[in-house]
Amino acid sequence: MDTQHPDLHPLYAEHLATLVARADAALEHAGFEHLVIAAGQPHYQFLDDRDYPFAVNPHFKHWLPVTRAPGSWVVYTPGRKPKLVYLQPRDYWHVVPEAPAGYWTPHFDIAIIHEPAEARAHLPRDPARTAIIGEPNAALDGFAPNNPQGVLERLHWWRSYKTPYELAMMRVASRIGARAHRAAEAAFRAGAAEFDIHLAYLAAARQGDNDLPYGNIIALNEHAAVLHYMQLDRVPPAHAHSFLIDAGASFHGYASDITRTHAGAGPGADDFAALIASVDEAQQGFCARVRAGQSYPELHIHAHHVLAGILKEHGVIRMSAEGAVESGVSSVFFPHGLGHPIGLQVHDVAGFQAGPDGGTIARPPGHPYLRMTRALEPGMVVTIEPGLYFIDMLLATLKDKPAGKDVDWDRVEALKKYGGIRIEDDVVCTEGEPENLTRGAFAALHHA
Repeated sequence: MDTQHPDLHPLYAEHLATLVARADAALEHAGFEHLVIAAGQPHYQFLDDRDYPFAVNPHFKHWLPVTRAPGSWVVYTPGRKPKLVYLQPRDYWHVVPEAPAGYWTPHFDIAIIHEPAEARAHLPRDPARTAIIGEPNAALDGFAPNNPQGVLERLHWWRSYKTPYELAMMRVASRIGARAHRAAEAAFRAGAAEFDIHLAYLAAARQGDNDLPYGNIIALNEHAAVLHYMQLDRVPPAHAHSFLIDAGASFHGYASDITRTHAGAGPGADDFAALIASVDEAQQGFCARVRAGQSYPELHIHAHHVLAGILKEHGVIRMSAEGAVESGVSSVFFPHGLGHPIGLQVHDVAGFQAGPDGGTIARPPGHPYLRMTRALEPGMVVTIEPGLYFIDMLLATLKDKPAGKDVDWDRVEALKKYGGIRIEDDVVCTEGEPENLTRGAFAALHHA
């Protein structure tokens, strides 16, 4: 637990005041008197006494930068100081969580308990009047999470708008991720296997697999065509044509999500590098459109047109960009969504939510994997991650369709050994120019 951040005191105080105001409004709307948030409990593997890596309830870490305190609770009643019920078990089998310390502690009444059941004495007496947020296994005697929809809808909606404190946490997470990306690229250039590139990333980030916000995608050559490739070969390929890395970092419960693609050396490498450069330029153009009022689905469709133009420019298709989008050809090469909300979770909540009272904004027809359908507003943070891939299964389907005649299949065959390209940044929508957290982090590394 980081304790040395005096500069965060005013930012955190403002952040907590925002959460209190949001909680007050959500409780009043839904008719509850208290808000209680469970950090959660470990989940045990089937027929075993080993637990899975603990993942804290995102609502819990929204209130305070504590991510490793299973069995703990946040208790809030309007008009009162928030309370942290903090479990420090008497345990010589495992590491006991450190005592609470740091810039956030003066803002809480803190009760230390040593057995999970002791928390019940610090929770509201009447569960029926309490909004209890958490997983079922957090339940205590007579006190179980009820996750009232009317409260969750509002809290999720407002989570879309990051406070200055949250943006500060995400800037640090971006800097950690950028530093680790540089180390991973160096390992790739040195001829390392996927597994060793992954280890270089972890070492530079100073984070273990379970600290990361998601499992690293470390893909060489054709593996880059597998969108969620996580096999991590232990032996390097005979020739490293390309390297795609999708990897982030965590800081005080907040995530970064960064993807870069690099060309190797050898015949054809300059050609693939030129394709990467075209996608990178287009991606920066999409990032520049992260502005208030921009429809995210419309930005996604715009990206399809631009990427289809790149495919034509580089000789992969012969049809117009408009024809490629209308016929679905662009979706063969760009089969996922442009991005997603990010914050406390990599794929953060409320990406489809119509308003604070819930409801859903449907995806545009033909784009089933888009993860956000809202219009952008100041305070939102989204990823922008266009890609072009050469995926055998999708290409085989296209080849049998009439539109397949407008594809240069020899060109496709030459590019398949590179797998694919994805470029991803985390971008803040502001009142004016967007803030690119990822590019800013890489720029800071360059000038350090």
